[in-house]
Amino acid sequence: MKARLLALAAIALLNLQACAEREQKLLKRAGSDASTWSVSAAANPAFKAPGWTPGDQASWEGQIRRRNQAQNDYSR
Repeated sequence: MKARLLALAAIALLNLQACAEREQKLLKRAGSDASTWSVSAAANPAFKAPGWTPGDQASWEGQIRRRNQAQNDYSR
């Protein structure tokens, strides 16, 4: 009886351990010090959108707003 109770306690403990969540950490990548809008135009010219000026924050934010609005189903 005592061994059975001990086995059930061990199984319950293992089940509780399986439900634990691991700690999640945000890792900083090398080279991410530059702001998003300051990427050079030579990085990948195939993905340069018309109306976007590399290095200009206002131009970058306007381009993001236009892209988001194009995905908005209520404005169609």
